[in-house]
Amino acid sequence: MADLAIDPVLMVGEGWDAYRLLDSGGGRKFEQYGAYRFIRPEPQAMWTPRLPDWDAHGEFVPGSDEDGGGRWQLTQDVPEAGWPLAWKDGVRFTAQCTPFRHLGFFPDMAPVWDWMGHFLAGRDDAETLNLFGYTGVGSLALSRFGRVTHVDASKKSVAQAQANAALSGLEDRPVRWLVDDAMKFAAREVRRGNRYDGIILDPPKFGRGPKNETWRLEEGLPGLVGDCRRLLDTDSRFLFLTVYAVRMSSLALAGLLAEIFADLPGTIEHGDLAVREVGDDARLLPTAIFARWSNPG
Repeated sequence: MADLAIDPVLMVGEGWDAYRLLDSGGGRKFEQYGAYRFIRPEPQAMWTPRLPDWDAHGEFVPGSDEDGGGRWQLTQDVPEAGWPLAWKDGVRFTAQCTPFRHLGFFPDMAPVWDWMGHFLAGRDDAETLNLFGYTGVGSLALSRFGRVTHVDASKKSVAQAQANAALSGLEDRPVRWLVDDAMKFAAREVRRGNRYDGIILDPPKFGRGPKNETWRLEEGLPGLVGDCRRLLDTDSRFLFLTVYAVRMSSLALAGLLAEIFADLPGTIEHGDLAVREVGDDARLLPTAIFARWSNPG
């Protein structure tokens, strides 16, 4: 039976050459993506900014409703088609000002990619699954350990993921790039009797599949996690679940995993993802909650 660790865990992204959190406060954050600096909304940054001025190339101004919307206001030249950035292990990707306020990847996921790599170290035959895989940076990070199945409902995101693989020179890595509804795909994999060594999933609060399927987190998550459990066994190593922008505790996610993973060995943990600002007296900016199951074997 998997042990549930009650005390929360903090996973902190420290930044690297491609990304820095320069400052935050007043409901906004000031970030650097390679050579370009941007301001984006961040409701959790309730403190006062440390820097007197934020010299940014652009700012995302949110819409009037809390469900999203808004537009970029660019004050300096930024390449419309994006610009290349890099992580490690040869993984490269294109950053770009998207209509959804993101810039083509989630930098707070960097410690998660390292964490998954720890459980697959030394492997080149692992089978991993990335649900809601977005532009594929996590899939490319996993691909050095074996085969990866990358699933996202957005054709545009999957196309960008494939472009990132080509930019990295990793298009020959064993990755299946699939445009599909994550919940339906997981259910089909269960019926096929397939299994994975690790699964990462990053479901949105609300979304639509390629055939206009509707996804609502609170309704769909228990069934999806249940199917993910059926794709894992006692030889599997991890499941990592992240959730953004919801009124929910990480302990609730851990409780769900504890119930569903009760018949497997290992440990269930939960907590926050955060990014550390640069400089002295740097603060931690929380970005998401997570729950994870791990099985060292």
